[in-house]
Amino acid sequence: PELVTLHNLKDDSPALMTQYDVLILGIPTWDFGEIQEDWEAVWQQLDTLDLQGKIVALYGMGDQLGYGEWFLDALGMLHDKLATKGVKFIGYWPTEGYEFTSPKPVIADGQLFVGLALDETNQYDLSDERIQNWCEQILGEMAEQFS
Repeated sequence: PELVTLHNLKDDSPALMTQYDVLILGIPTWDFGEIQEDWEAVWQQLDTLDLQGKIVALYGMGDQLGYGEWFLDALGMLHDKLATKGVKFIGYWPTEGYEFTSPKPVIADGQLFVGLALDETNQYDLSDERIQNWCEQILGEMAEQFS
């Protein structure tokens, strides 16, 4: 079996999520804090999935300077939706180095995003390093969960 299997919500049913122990889910925020259309099309189906005990890492994309008050809102909405499903989250990411005002994509103290935060519009030069560091982080967190 492959170490990683990629699925695209546009083509695959979200029910496939139930077949895996670990999920890494990405979601962009569109316009003024909106969920991207492929996610929107399956949003209600997420309520029907049994994801109890799944380990979940999230990442989001947005534009913090053009849409700072909605930056990564969809990431926060996905986190909140899955939190009710009994999943274990990994991969929270520091808010340091970002400029935004939205409260949705962060945990209560505002120090951590609920997943990796990417801004390909304004900080594209930081994305590769952030992705590498986050992947190392979540691999370590997964190892802790399975030990």
